[in-house]
Amino acid sequence: MQNLAQKASRAAASVLFPDTCLACRTHVADRGTLCPECWNRLHFIAEPLCDVTGVPFQHEFGDRMVSAEALADPPDYRRARAAVLHTGIARQLVQRLKYGDRTELAPWMARWMIRAGSALIEECDVIVPVPLHSRRFLARRYNQSAELARAIAAETGRAFEPGALARVKPTRQQVGLTATQRRDNVRGAFRVPAGREIALAGRNVLLVDDVYTTGATISAATKALLRAGADNVDVLCFSRVVPHFSD
Repeated sequence: MQNLAQKASRAAASVLFPDTCLACRTHVADRGTLCPECWNRLHFIAEPLCDVTGVPFQHEFGDRMVSAEALADPPDYRRARAAVLHTGIARQLVQRLKYGDRTELAPWMARWMIRAGSALIEECDVIVPVPLHSRRFLARRYNQSAELARAIAAETGRAFEPGALARVKPTRQQVGLTATQRRDNVRGAFRVPAGREIALAGRNVLLVDDVYTTGATISAATKALLRAGADNVDVLCFSRVVPHFSD
């Protein structure tokens, strides 16, 4: 009887709340998918790419190649990966998750991130999201990066430590700022709370964020984690801004 009731409930839900495309709300056959048109407008990041920053190359240069930018200005993190380019549908999904209270998108977006960052996840000991300042958290009521990190941890069985990193400086919105302004804006913005170092010391940390833009936020957060004793920090984001790739 219980199984029949559950089936009836699911059937009723499918009628009242039919499965729709994650982006455009067009009806689709399976929950958590995109319609064909939106799928074709989602640009997954794949090889060839920089072994350090994860930026895609336009041409094949061989295995484990490192971009000129990473050689000239090595990042504080060990490796970074992102699932998709931050264009079109990907940008739309991020905005809905971040500003539209669409937290149900996080598990689906996280699955694409897991595919992109499988090697990083395999080597990590703990997953830490980029935090919001308390003021912004109270206004938004949730942290989109924590929702993604929580879903990744649940799917992979890795430890999830949302309180291991705090944003102690109420920074301005990064949107519209230059690269230099972004670095200045987040300088000193992150700190590992007293007593939380034990969750990080000597461990490989996977730092999770929704979007990688210039890397200023990621760099500031990575430095705070390394100061607290993390052995290595890898970075996994849903989308990444890559100037020479466009819609």
